[in-house]
Amino acid sequence: QVQLVESGGGLVQPGGSLRLSCAASGSIFSIYAMGWYRQAPGKERELVATITSGGNTNYADSVKGRFTISRDNAKNTVDLQMNSLKPEDTAVYFCNCIARHYSGSKYNSYWGQGTQVTVSS
Repeated sequence: QVQLVESGGGLVQPGGSLRLSCAASGSIFSIYAMGWYRQAPGKERELVATITSGGNTNYADSVKGRFTISRDNAKNTVDLQMNSLKPEDTAVYFCNCIARHYSGSKYNSYWGQGTQVTVSS
């Protein structure tokens, strides 16, 4: 199994910044990609940003230019720097990891428990 521990959520005013961090641990042979998703009340979970082991990134259009995802492959961590936050960014943010347990095994998707981000004055 793979465990994901998130940190860094909280309450911030519009225009402010927050940094989310996620650390993966457990039975990990390799990680293909890590990323962040979010779910606002009454809405479906949506992609925020992902990053592969090779450094390729993908962002939701709504966060491009404001959020930056980064990853430390050696530490199995992923961070999300969120700037110029808007009230519509309010959601529970979930860390995701695509990992496999040994060479040749299939990749599985794992989720963290989520961290609340609230953008409000």
